[in-house]
Amino acid sequence: MADYDLAIIGGGLNGVSIARDAAGRGLRVILLEQGDLGGAASSATPHLIHGDLSVLERRGFRRVRRALAERKVWLAIAPHLVRPMRFVIPAHSEERPPWLLRTGLLLYDRLAGRGGLPPSSTIDITHHPVGNALRRPFGTAFEYSDCVVDDSRLVVLTALDAAERGAVIRTGARCVRADRADTWRLAVVDRGHRRVITTRALANTSGGWSVSVAETVLRQPPPRAGAVVQISQIVVPRLFEPDNVYVFQNSDGRLIFASPFERDFTLIGTVTHDFRGDPAIVAMPAADVSYLCEAASRYFREPVVPVDVVRTMSGVNLAPAAGRRRDGALAFDARRRKAPLITMFGGDVTTARWRAERAVTRLTPFYPMSRPWTAAVSLPGGDFPWQSFEAEVDAARDRWRFLSEAQAQRLVGAYGSRLSAVLGEATSRAELGPAFGPELTGAEVRYLMQTEWARFPDDVLRRRSKLGLTMPPADHDALAAFMANAV
Repeated sequence: MADYDLAIIGGGLNGVSIARDAAGRGLRVILLEQGDLGGAASSATPHLIHGDLSVLERRGFRRVRRALAERKVWLAIAPHLVRPMRFVIPAHSEERPPWLLRTGLLLYDRLAGRGGLPPSSTIDITHHPVGNALRRPFGTAFEYSDCVVDDSRLVVLTALDAAERGAVIRTGARCVRADRADTWRLAVVDRGHRRVITTRALANTSGGWSVSVAETVLRQPPPRAGAVVQISQIVVPRLFEPDNVYVFQNSDGRLIFASPFERDFTLIGTVTHDFRGDPAIVAMPAADVSYLCEAASRYFREPVVPVDVVRTMSGVNLAPAAGRRRDGALAFDARRRKAPLITMFGGDVTTARWRAERAVTRLTPFYPMSRPWTAAVSLPGGDFPWQSFEAEVDAARDRWRFLSEAQAQRLVGAYGSRLSAVLGEATSRAELGPAFGPELTGAEVRYLMQTEWARFPDDVLRRRSKLGLTMPPADHDALAAFMANAV
């Protein structure tokens, strides 16, 4: 008998979503990630849960409807990670005419259906706070609803839910060889120790490594794909006060987003292009930084220049053929007397749950399993209505009176109703252990190490939180020493 029913190579959003779905259906699952969960492309997304107006413009009506349905699902199951916002598109005289934007947004509202977020509207930004940061003579803008998401925490909490349903999650574990017969036999280097595991089915969800894993580890034909693609964003000091996301039409027809990010910053993206090289070494070219700065400077009153950039965020993924990048690609191989192989890559954050559901369903002829379930069950900490987020923050401040409003917002946004697992019965900040910067405490770091697979400072500061943006170097060094000695 095989050790597992399903082994998954790759701990990005696709991999952990399959692990969650399969474990909840009763399969014995193990996920192998050579680095950290969400350590590559899944932590370099545009941070959006949306229907995507650019897909609507290409007449992908079915895909937009599906994505907007998934938006409702995410709001229901992850209200701490997924936050509704109003998106604002200023009308630009050199770009799409206002009547086209308004018509498109009315269709967007219709595809979203009733009972969701507020519909689109037209606003006069000369007398509206969203116009304060913009250049003149922008006078009219169109406002609509979509959502922002903490992509890195979405990956980790999906993995946590999978683990609580029985899945084995191994970070720092690399599959170096896979032999295929009626079962798969995997050779794994797990934090320096070599072991062999067997599994009845295998999923390759290694993102930018999908081709190399297929060729060198699985020794199978590589997946058919359009290209290896790099996607990048920049982070700059906060450019505007309103809690809105700006959508700018660039001169090349692309849409550029400028979103509030971690209170004191603005995230601007995205730029996408083909990538050649090692997916483990991804740097944002200076030309891409300049492109995003120039695109934002067409609209913002204060020019955005490369020297303003405090962080770049880039990742590489294998992309399907042109026109299907939202849905990603799914291949299923179950030849006679050969154990099943799932290959899944690409796709955006919004439809990740749906993609995983499709992938696991392909295994139903091989296993007795329960029906799809992930659309109706909350992620850890997400068992409250999205409309009650502020009430959760108020409740946290009532219970832990030493928290400021901003601290409570961050902690509830990260842990939701499970915040007590982090703060316990503490009555003062001093009871939470050493402080690293103004917000991070020893108690939170221990929780992340014991529960959420954090091993190194960047796992905490870049992915499970974004506190590395403001942490002084001395505190970073102190955190590294603390984690090295933590039990």
